[in-house]
Amino acid sequence: MTIDVLRRPGPAERQARAAVAVLFFTNGALFANLLPRYPQIKADLGIGNAAYGLAVAAFPAGAVVAGLGAGVLVRRLGSARAAVASTLLTAAGILVAGLSQSVVLFAMALFLAGAMDAFTDVAQNAHGLRVQRRYGRSIINSFHAIWSIGAVTGGAMAAGAIALDLPLGAHLLISGVLFGVAACAALRFCLPGPDTEPAEETEAKETKETKEESREKVSAQGGRSAMTSRTRYVLAALVLIATAGTLVEDAGNSWAALYLSDSLNASAALAASGFIALVGAQFVGRILGDRLVDRFGQRAVARAGGFIAAAGMGLALAVPTVPGTILGFAAAGFGVATLVPAAMHEADELPGLKAGSGLTIVSWLMRLGFLLSPPVVGLVADEAGLRLGLLVVPLAGALVVVLAGVLGARKRQPASGEGQESAVAR
Repeated sequence: MTIDVLRRPGPAERQARAAVAVLFFTNGALFANLLPRYPQIKADLGIGNAAYGLAVAAFPAGAVVAGLGAGVLVRRLGSARAAVASTLLTAAGILVAGLSQSVVLFAMALFLAGAMDAFTDVAQNAHGLRVQRRYGRSIINSFHAIWSIGAVTGGAMAAGAIALDLPLGAHLLISGVLFGVAACAALRFCLPGPDTEPAEETEAKETKETKEESREKVSAQGGRSAMTSRTRYVLAALVLIATAGTLVEDAGNSWAALYLSDSLNASAALAASGFIALVGAQFVGRILGDRLVDRFGQRAVARAGGFIAAAGMGLALAVPTVPGTILGFAAAGFGVATLVPAAMHEADELPGLKAGSGLTIVSWLMRLGFLLSPPVVGLVADEAGLRLGLLVVPLAGALVVVLAGVLGARKRQPASGEGQESAVAR
């Protein structure tokens, strides 16, 4: 019987894990400090819902435009330095957006912040996966949970600043300096050297050879066309699942505070609770997600999550109250907590594609959800009210329920003596 003994991570790996956690935390907290201030910025600029929706869509637009260039930046600077540099530029863009006196400057600043945020996202995940390989077990979900903690912290900071009547410029300057310094301090403890290590190159080579053998086998059997058609269908479904998750997240980012303050007459500080509830519940979902997936399978978890998001937010919109709406956003956040990681994982495992191709496609196309959602919701809100525009949330949940069949089912438990090496590694 083969016994696999895990190597305990050394001080360098533990320090690097803490450093990456700081990067994820600062990334979540920076933008979250701006979001609850959106109603004030909209009022100061004197713009309608449609113009507001188009303006805030500049952030995901910047991310879409810059997203494909993130890999080049990571290769040139290294993932850790790229993450820190783009974090500093994100903070600068957010500060300029908060101080903008025109809608054009506001949109341009958000475009810059979105582009830099896309770089940060790719770079910090790349370094996190590098640390994970050193650990020999999965830790990437914990980083995303810490991102949610950062988002809750940032939202709470913004709510506190509003309650204290702290000027917008001073508030964003404090948050930018605080989290910028934290990111710079984390850089010292990140892993040194190149991002591609010999072990990783060997693994990539083996993966490529395995996929080539799979393609040759399918071709020999005359089933290449069927495989390609199936792969395209699954990939499209995964993009829609990931996009549904981003649509729900954007509803909390761009519209929760506005809906609670304008449509339900909540105070500015209380209106920030909608966003905080969504990301807080999302954090809980990510903490529990790995165990739930191991027990029930990703397909069942995604379907249940889609139902929770659709039912929770649908009920909140049907019977609009401030407490009910906050709970509805919380249900939506909890429901979509595992969708994006699930779609990325499944895409990376698709047969017939080069290593990393599926992940890249899903990661880039899902940002269209952030790009398209604000103007669409804004146009509907101007014509029929924001309450109707937020129907995008339950509709996204329903879409996940329909498409979740492409995700993995519960894995078969190995029989006695079977797969023991894998079980120990977990």
